[in-house]
Amino acid sequence: MTPRGLTSHTSGLGDGFGFPGYDPAGPVPTVIQVLEGKPPSNVPRIFMERAPMTLMEYSGGGVTLMQLALSDARKRPFADILRDQVLRPIGMMHSTFEQPLPPARDANAARAHDASGKARGAKWHVYPELAAAGLWTTASDLARFAIEVQKSSIGQSNRVLSRSTVMEMLTPVGVGDYAVGFSIDKAGQGWYFSHGGANWGFQSLLRAHKSKGYGFAIMTNGDRGGALASEISRRIQKAYEWDALAEPAPRGYMPPPPRADITLPRDVLASYAGVYQAPQMTFSITLDEGQLSGAPVGQTRSRLFVAARDTLFPRATNATLIMSRDADGRVVGFVLRQGGQELTLRKVQ
Repeated sequence: MTPRGLTSHTSGLGDGFGFPGYDPAGPVPTVIQVLEGKPPSNVPRIFMERAPMTLMEYSGGGVTLMQLALSDARKRPFADILRDQVLRPIGMMHSTFEQPLPPARDANAARAHDASGKARGAKWHVYPELAAAGLWTTASDLARFAIEVQKSSIGQSNRVLSRSTVMEMLTPVGVGDYAVGFSIDKAGQGWYFSHGGANWGFQSLLRAHKSKGYGFAIMTNGDRGGALASEISRRIQKAYEWDALAEPAPRGYMPPPPRADITLPRDVLASYAGVYQAPQMTFSITLDEGQLSGAPVGQTRSRLFVAARDTLFPRATNATLIMSRDADGRVVGFVLRQGGQELTLRKVQ
C-alpha cells in the first residue's frame, strides 16, 4: 500500500460508508478511533477489501489514513501543515481545516440544509476526517486552488508543488479514472480534472480543464445541491463554449466551405426533429434549447445550422440536408448531399 494508492483510491482499502460527521455538541473521535471504528466513531473500521491496484473504489477511509501518515511523518497537526504549505501560499485566506470551526470563522459560515431545503438541527457537523471531509472554503478560494494546479502544470507557478509533481495529480495511475487526488475524464474534445464534495447538508463541485485554463467551483449548502451544481455546470459550459461540447474534427483533406446560418422560428425548427430512415442509414434530428443536432444512429451528434428554410448543414463536414415536405407542409424526409452523392431518407418518427 502506497501514498499513490491511497490518494488515487486504488490501495484496496474499503470502507463502504461516507462520513456523516458529528454534532458539535457531542463527543468527537480521534482519527485513530475513526480508522479502527471504535467509540465514539459513528462508522465501522476501514479494512483491506482487495489487493492494491486491482480496482478503483473511492475510499474516504484511505484518504484519512493518508492524513494520519502525513501528520505522523511531519510531527505536526494536519490542519497546520495544510495551512502553512498549501492554503497560505496559494492565497486561500478564507479556507481552513480547523475542526470544529472557530467562532470567528463561523460568523461567515453557511448553514447546512436537508434535501427538502429546511435548515438542519445543528448549523454544521464536525469532521475529524480532515483530508476526506474537513475543508472549510469558499468558491473563490477553491478556484484559486484549481488555477494554481493549472499554472503549475505548464510551468508558470510552483508555489506549492513542482510541475512534475502536479502532473502526477493530472495523470491517471493506470487503474480507474483517478490520478493522485483528482478524478480525470475526457469530455468532448477536452480533458478535465475534478472533485466533488458531499458533507452533511453541503455539496460542491470543482471542475477545470487540464490545459486551457478554464473551470469552475460551485458550492451549495443543501443536500440537493448536486442537482443545482449539475445545472450550473451545464450552463457554464454552454455559455463559455467549452471544448467538452465541441464536435470531432472533420476528416478529409478539404475544409468545409464557410456558410452563414440564419435563425428560424422554434416551430419551424421543431418540424425538423424526428427519426429518418434509408435502407443503409437511420438518422436522428433533435431540438434542444433552440438548437438542432443530428447524426446517424450510433455516431457522435453534430450541431445543425440553418442555411435557408428547409436547408440544414453541420459545420464539421461538407454535408447538406435538404428537407422535403408533403402537400400539407409537413416534413416527410430529407435528401443528404455529401461528397457528390445523394441519399434520400424518409421520416419514420
